[in-house]
Amino acid sequence: MPMLISNEPDFMIHGVLQYQMFGQDFWITTTTIGMWIVSIIILILAFMANRTLKKATDVPGTFQNALELASDMLDNMAKGILGGNAHRFVNYIGTIFLFILFCNLSGLLGLRAPTADYGVTFLLGMVTFFIVNYQGIKNHGVGHFTSLFEPTPVLFPINLIGELANPLSISLRLFANLLSGVIIMGLWYGMMPIFANIGIPAALHIYCDVFSGAIQTYVFCMLTMVYINDKM
Repeated sequence: MPMLISNEPDFMIHGVLQYQMFGQDFWITTTTIGMWIVSIIILILAFMANRTLKKATDVPGTFQNALELASDMLDNMAKGILGGNAHRFVNYIGTIFLFILFCNLSGLLGLRAPTADYGVTFLLGMVTFFIVNYQGIKNHGVGHFTSLFEPTPVLFPINLIGELANPLSISLRLFANLLSGVIIMGLWYGMMPIFANIGIPAALHIYCDVFSGAIQTYVFCMLTMVYINDKM
């Protein structure tokens, strides 16, 4: 897989290591490495959080205080949409929230955000799609399918497209916003003179990685809960 010349804009996914399995060629890409790093960071933080909460005190330290604040914010967000059913889904919502947020923020570490790869966001959207439809079948039975013919059978194609569009829309929204940030930063670093890469990119990273990344994480999780609640 050819690499771009160093002084040219570079915002593509690159193959790092090629291997064969079942007679097929596979690649470990920059996306794969980015997800590994993000997963390791999350696991380390989870281990530290577990140890901290096991030794929780009445007067919390900084880390314990941050954990309790984050937990309360997540619970309130879930209860605001799912109500009494929030406890059933808060673990899933919390997991994808942390994963997406850390993937979006990984640009601050010099990585190419894994969520700027549609293969990642599409799978996140499909997981949400299966959870949503499972809840629809579980709570409404055959009515989950007959509702596609309401209020009139003529609207079945539109209702079906609407159901299929949900996972595509949330996955494309997350992917497109993160990819645009990756392209902007790639163009800046690749086309601007070296003196313009001191200080100024920090403001771009704050917007593209921190602000936009946090907003898109919130939107993805919020829409996931809205879709689930619609089937409850």
